[in-house]
Amino acid sequence: MRRRDLLAASLTLPFAGRPLYSAMVGEASAQDKGVPFEAASVRAWARELAQKPYKPPDNKLPDPLKDLTYDRYRMIRFVPEQALWRGENLPFQLQFFHRGFYYANRVDIFEVKDGLATPIVYSPAMFSFGDQPVPDIKTNLGFAGFRIHGPINRPDYFDEIGVFLGASYFRAVAKGLSYGLSARGLSLNTADPKGEEFPNFRTFWVERPAKGASSIVVHALLDSESAAAAYRFTIRPGETTIYDIEATLFPRVQIEQIGLATLTSMYFFGANDRGGVDDFRPEVHDSDGLGIQNGRGEQIWRPLNNPADLQVSAFIDNNPRGFGLLQRQRDFHTYEDLEARYERRPSAWIEPIGDWGEGAVHLVEIPTTTEINDNVVSFWRPRAPTRAKGEYAYTYRIHWGTRMPKPLPLAQVVATRIGAGADETRLIVIDFVGENLKGIAPAEIKGTVSFDKGKVRNVVAHPNPETAGTRLSFQLAPGSEKAVELRAQLFRGEDALSEVWMDRWTP
Repeated sequence: MRRRDLLAASLTLPFAGRPLYSAMVGEASAQDKGVPFEAASVRAWARELAQKPYKPPDNKLPDPLKDLTYDRYRMIRFVPEQALWRGENLPFQLQFFHRGFYYANRVDIFEVKDGLATPIVYSPAMFSFGDQPVPDIKTNLGFAGFRIHGPINRPDYFDEIGVFLGASYFRAVAKGLSYGLSARGLSLNTADPKGEEFPNFRTFWVERPAKGASSIVVHALLDSESAAAAYRFTIRPGETTIYDIEATLFPRVQIEQIGLATLTSMYFFGANDRGGVDDFRPEVHDSDGLGIQNGRGEQIWRPLNNPADLQVSAFIDNNPRGFGLLQRQRDFHTYEDLEARYERRPSAWIEPIGDWGEGAVHLVEIPTTTEINDNVVSFWRPRAPTRAKGEYAYTYRIHWGTRMPKPLPLAQVVATRIGAGADETRLIVIDFVGENLKGIAPAEIKGTVSFDKGKVRNVVAHPNPETAGTRLSFQLAPGSEKAVELRAQLFRGEDALSEVWMDRWTP
């Protein structure tokens, strides 16, 4: 949707005495002085947008940009000297993505300064195009997205910290880490046989940071066939990079299959799932498990899998304390990949702010034959459907870093290994590590395993001197079963010593 389309749709606000958005539509010029802006503006536009029929985003491009290959698109590079706020001694800078390849949709971006929003106007001079034709300077193509730079690893260099690019996807890194999994503003109908709906961020407003600021604020307007929404991101980079997110959703229709606080990652293979793998690397994944702290006070670890068939799991809960896709294996030798460096991929942990009520954390695992496809999705889905014409507010925090924040004082799973056992069984080996295990006599640590199908035998818990933890092993005899739900935990008497390990075994 172009800005003039929004004007034609008569999106007006009940404040400021005039339609605030009208000053941002049309072919804005770099000399615009800006118009008043506040966080409530975006919520008002989203509310009004949801009352109108959906109009797809503007994806019209000049012929040379329509059918770019991945390699040709990569030749279009932003010129760092053109970065917003470069040379102004501010703690952040913005760089922009050109439209093309998978990123045809136009995104409008504004700078907010002193309560005024001014459009950032596209110019081909912002980019180098290699041997490709340079677009007409008179054509305001807009952008595909943007990235945030700042001194996260050292004070004298502006590294890339976060990026907003494609549909409602965004990513972040923390100090010493590189990009891995992604987050999404909203997911709809994920894993539905009828097809998934992908909402789009259409417009961004980025607040100009003060000198010496440790955070930057981004506002976003999202739209799709089923809903519109307003977002406010407060981004704090560091040892752990924090995204504080305020989201307000306005459904056009009743939504049965909504995904909130969505994370998307890649799991190709690992020590628990190497069937048919012929690769020199021991493991390949951006995340190795789903972690959950549920409202009942349990901490759950669910190792990820690359299944033969689509798998969907739902962890029913009431007022979850947190969940996320985590990369717990941080040793280079787990991966042996000098290029991908999977040990440097961040974990992402969702911390709900306030009570989210009844619902479930969903995990979707999609079969993949390569490591270039994101095949794992997790999100929160409320139990009650999202009603048409309603208004729903969610506040949450994403922690991007190397570990789960505020874990319970329990031993954690650091590895799950599965291989052939005796008599056509599967041998499952789980390593737990935690300070609370130290000083306890090995004979006092017992492992429990429960299962819904098949048979389990030879449950053994014994010390692992290499990890200073406890190894729990057992044999699963699945018989002809196509799926077996498993649950394991360490105890000392009636007291839990570890988080809960849960897995779904499939052939």
